[in-house]
Amino acid sequence: MNKLILILSFLFLQGCATKNIKQIVVKPRILISTDIGGTDPDDNQSMIHFLMYSDLFETEGLVSSPSYGFGTKQNILDMITLYEKDLPKLKKHSAEFPLPDSLRAFTKQGRKGAVPYVGYASSTEGSDWIVTCAKKESNNPLWVLVWGGLDDLAQALHDSPEIQDAIKVYWIGGPNKKWSTNSYAYIAENFPKLWFIEANASYRGFFSDTNVQDSLKGDKYYENYLSGGEYLGKDFKNYYKGDIKMGDTPSLLYVMNGDPNNPLADNWGGSFEKFSLSPRIVYSRNTTLADTVSIYSIVEYQLDGPKIPIPSDSICFTMTVHAGVGEQKWPGFYLGEGKYGIRYAPKKSETLTYEISSDIPGFPKQRGQLVVNNAWPGKALASDFKLGTNWYTDSTDPQLFDNEWQGAKTVLKWRSHVLMDWAKRWTWLKEC
Repeated sequence: MNKLILILSFLFLQGCATKNIKQIVVKPRILISTDIGGTDPDDNQSMIHFLMYSDLFETEGLVSSPSYGFGTKQNILDMITLYEKDLPKLKKHSAEFPLPDSLRAFTKQGRKGAVPYVGYASSTEGSDWIVTCAKKESNNPLWVLVWGGLDDLAQALHDSPEIQDAIKVYWIGGPNKKWSTNSYAYIAENFPKLWFIEANASYRGFFSDTNVQDSLKGDKYYENYLSGGEYLGKDFKNYYKGDIKMGDTPSLLYVMNGDPNNPLADNWGGSFEKFSLSPRIVYSRNTTLADTVSIYSIVEYQLDGPKIPIPSDSICFTMTVHAGVGEQKWPGFYLGEGKYGIRYAPKKSETLTYEISSDIPGFPKQRGQLVVNNAWPGKALASDFKLGTNWYTDSTDPQLFDNEWQGAKTVLKWRSHVLMDWAKRWTWLKEC
C-alpha cells in the first residue's frame, strides 16, 4: 500500500510540476561558482543535482571559489569522476549529457579566501574564465550562478568591466554574504547596472519541510528515492545526515523551469522583487543596544588610529563577534593615513556583541553590541548602495515568509515538484 501511495504521489506531482511553469526550451548558458569542499555539504548535494540535469544546459564553467573553507577545483573534479561512471545509464534517457572531459576542461580554480577591503585582488584562473565566457559571441546571456562568495566575480568585473552587459547573476547570499562583504560592496558600488538577483533567504525554502508530504521530508527522501542510485547516489549518502538541504540548487532551478528573464514571476528558483537601495551603515564609534541594523546589511566600522608604515589593504586588526553560531573572528584592514576599516554582514536576527582589537600600539580598541532586526532591505539610509533597475531580492510580502525566512515560500511552493522530478531521474540510475 505504501509503495502504491508513493507511485500515485509521484504521478500527481509530475503533472503539477509542468502545469503552472513553462519549462526551458533554449538551453541557458551557465557558469557555476561554488565553494564546494568547504564546511557545508550542501554544495556537494547541489553539484550532484546539477550533474544529473546537465543535459538541460550549455555549461561553460565550473569555478571553485572558496571565500571560506578549504575547497578546491579537485572537489569538483571528484564529482565529475562519479558522474562519468553513471553516464552510460543517464545517456540512455538523453543524448545531451555533456562528456566528462568537456566538464573537466572548464573546471577552474578561483580565489582561495576572501578579498581585501578594496573588493578585489589579483586575477585567478577562475576569474579569467568568467571573463572568457562572458566575452563569447552569443545572443543569450551568460548566467553566473554563485553558490559561495562573490570574489571571483568581482575580480572578473574589475578586470573587464564591459562584461557586466553580457552576464546575469543569481547569488545565494545570506551566510555567503558574511564571507564576501568586500567583494559585494565593490560590485554594488561600482556596477549598479548589473543584472543581479540577491537571494538572501528565499533559497531556504528548498530545505524546509513545512507542509511537505511525508515521503519527501528530509529524513525520508533518501531511502524512498535515492537509495541504490549507483555512484552519485552512494556519494550523496556521504553528505546526507537526514537532510535534503541543497541550499544552492534554487539558482539552478531558476534557469531550469520558468522565465528567468522575469524575476517577478513564479519560478522553481523563487520569485523576487526589485530593490534600488542595498543597506549599508557606517559607524565610526562603538555601537550599543540603541543601534539596530537590518539583517544581511553591510555594516562598516571605520576607525581613526595611528599612522603606520604598512601597505593599504593590509590585515592588521580583528573583530571578534559573539553570536548565536558562536565566536567568529573577522579581519580588519589598514586603509592608509591612520584610517582603519572592517565590514560585517549579519545573517540572523539577534543581538551581537563584539570586540575590536590589535597589537598595534595606540590602536583604538573597542567593545560593543549591535541589534539585528529581520527587516530586509529595511529603512533607507543615505549611506546605502544605490542600485540600478535590474537588482532583485527576496519578496517582502509577509505571507511569503517561511517562519523567519523572507520570500522562502516562493521556493518552498515548488519543492515537492522539484524533488519528484528528480526522483524520476534517480530511477534511471537504478536500471539494470
